[in-house]
Amino acid sequence: MGSRQALLGSLIAGLVVACSPGVGSTVGSSNNNDGGGGSDGAGNNGSTGSFQLSGGSSSSGVVSNCTDPECVGSSPQGDCDGTLSIDSGDAMDGARAMGLCKVAEGNSWGVKSAEWVRSDGQPLSGNLADGKGILAGLGPVTPREGAKVLALSSGSARGPNDPGYQSVGGYWKDQSPHGSPPGYPKESPACPGSVTGDPYDSAGLKVVIKTPIDAKSFSFNLDFYTYEYPNYICDTYNDFFVAMMSPTPSGLPDGNISFDPDGNTISVNAGFLDVCTPGNHGGKNFSCTQGTAELMGTGFDEQMALDFKTFEETLGSAATGWLETKAPIDTPGSDITLHFAIWDSGDGVLDSTVLIDNFKFESDGTTTGTQPIPQ
Repeated sequence: MGSRQALLGSLIAGLVVACSPGVGSTVGSSNNNDGGGGSDGAGNNGSTGSFQLSGGSSSSGVVSNCTDPECVGSSPQGDCDGTLSIDSGDAMDGARAMGLCKVAEGNSWGVKSAEWVRSDGQPLSGNLADGKGILAGLGPVTPREGAKVLALSSGSARGPNDPGYQSVGGYWKDQSPHGSPPGYPKESPACPGSVTGDPYDSAGLKVVIKTPIDAKSFSFNLDFYTYEYPNYICDTYNDFFVAMMSPTPSGLPDGNISFDPDGNTISVNAGFLDVCTPGNHGGKNFSCTQGTAELMGTGFDEQMALDFKTFEETLGSAATGWLETKAPIDTPGSDITLHFAIWDSGDGVLDSTVLIDNFKFESDGTTTGTQPIPQ
C-alpha cells in the first residue's frame, strides 16, 4: 500500500472546496488494553459500566402502562423511515432514520430540534455534508429497525453503489481542523503515550429531546467501520465516534456514553473491533472472531494490507459489528441533548463510518455503557 504521505499529497493537489449553506431543522416549526481483539476476541470483560443485554434483536423497548401524552407507555417506537431520501437535508430525517420518530408537541415527549453539525457543534456545510446519509444498509448489513439507518462518516456516508460515494481510502473534504466536543481530544487508555491529532472532516447529528416521564433510560445500536486497521493502531491518525449526552450522566468524566469497558472511545483502539482479519498489530492481538464477511460490499473491502510477518497481502479495514449503547435518564420528563459525531484525527485521509439505528426509550433503569449484540 502506498504511504500515507503520498496519498496525502495527491489529495491536497486534487482538492476542490465547494460551499453550500448549513442544514438543520427546528422540529417545532417543521415536520482492553489489547485493542480490538482482546483476550476473548471482542474486548469484553467485567469492568464497571458494562450491562447485560436483554437480547440481540430490535424491539420497541421496555415500556410502562402509562397512557398520559408525556409517557412513552406502550406506544410503538421506530419504523418511520421507509420513504426518507439518502441525502435529506432535514436533520429530523436523520433522527427518524435511527428510530426517533416522535416530534414534541405541547406537553408530549419527542424531538424538539435536530441539526446536522460538525464535531464542534458548528453547522455541517459544503463538502462536509457528504458525511451524513440515510441508507437502506451497508454491504450485507441491514437496519435493526425500520427500513433505513443513519450513517455518519469522516468520508462519504454512502456505500459503493450509492450516488455520491467516495473511496473510504481517502476523501479529504476540509483542510481546516475542527473543534472537538467537550473533553476531547482524549487519549485512549489502551494507548499510553499516543497523542491524538486534531479533528478533521467531522460529521454529526445533534438532537434535543423531551424525554417521556416514564422513561428511565434509552438505548441505540451502532456499527463502526474504519480504514485505519491494521496499519494505524494507537496512532495520531485514529478516527473516533462519540455520542455526547447533556446533562452528563453521573459518574462519567465527560458526556460521551459510547465507550468500551476499559473507557476507550469507539475507535480502532477500542476493545470491540472484531470484524477483521486476525493479527498482531500495534503491539495488540486482534482475534477477529466475526471474520470479514460484514466488510464485503461496503467499500472498506478495497484495502489490501501487508502482513509484515508473512509478507502476504490480507484484507484490511475492520468493523465492530452491531453494538448497543445504553444510558440512564436521571430526570424523566426533562430535556436531554445528544450529539452523535465522527471525525478523522490528524488529517482527513483514511476514513471511518458509523451506522446508528434502533433508538428507543425504556422504563427500566441502567448503567451507562456499550456492549456487543449477540450474533
